[in-house]
Amino acid sequence: MKRNYHYLVAGLQDITLDIHKLVQDQFALKEELRNELHPRDYVLVEKLFLPFDNENLLNLLLKNDKEFNEKGNYSRERLEENIKEPSDLPEYMMRFIAAYKNKDPFYPDMSPENELTTMFYDEVIPDEKNEFLRDWLQFELNVNNILVALNARKYKVPYENQIIGTGETAEAVRKSHARDFGLGNEIDYMEELTAISRKEDVKEREMAIDDLKWKYLDEAIFFHYFTIERILAFLIKLGMIERWLSIDKDHSNELFKKLLQELQDSYELPETFTEK
Repeated sequence: MKRNYHYLVAGLQDITLDIHKLVQDQFALKEELRNELHPRDYVLVEKLFLPFDNENLLNLLLKNDKEFNEKGNYSRERLEENIKEPSDLPEYMMRFIAAYKNKDPFYPDMSPENELTTMFYDEVIPDEKNEFLRDWLQFELNVNNILVALNARKYKVPYENQIIGTGETAEAVRKSHARDFGLGNEIDYMEELTAISRKEDVKEREMAIDDLKWKYLDEAIFFHYFTIERILAFLIKLGMIERWLSIDKDHSNELFKKLLQELQDSYELPETFTEK
């Protein structure tokens, strides 16, 4: 049975991708939802935030000394305890920890980050019963994989180990030599992704990607009015807006230049791409 959250949805800020000010950020809304949603629906919110846990776990394992991302579901202490003795994290995380400590990766040709992300998608997508969340994660994975492959082809470098996941679509992107990876009949946004990959301006390219994702979300929740699906879509959109607000806060300052350079670097494929 679908639960309705009329008061919650009615209170959400009217947002667009180019909005300049948020009433509430992603993390604050997540904390509010902890008390407002049915526990089974809040589990879906937590799944949406697992990538932040992946980031924190990887940073702790690699001893990167990067700032801990508070958006994750699990505290630093809990992650550190599980690194010592895996016990109460999602199954894919505990398997990854054990493999990492034993120096026996499940996907030896992948970077630790790509391996953990692959294990995340491979576990969460097939088991997810909520259609919206399952389809969003698959869409997000497809978009990222196809753009990585198109970008790599442009630079004429190998990309097989940069493709995330082991599903049919990921395997097609990884192995097919066809212009559309043989997915033209299955991926109805393939031409849009191809056009996006041709954009030379990095910021314009990133905005086009988020615009595609925004339109996908709008279509996916068109018939969901006061349900958890609309709230999940709003959370995803908040994340996109926060990223752009951090970049666009002041076009003349060093932060903007730094973040824009990071975007540029992400399209100038790292040296590991060129290793034989």
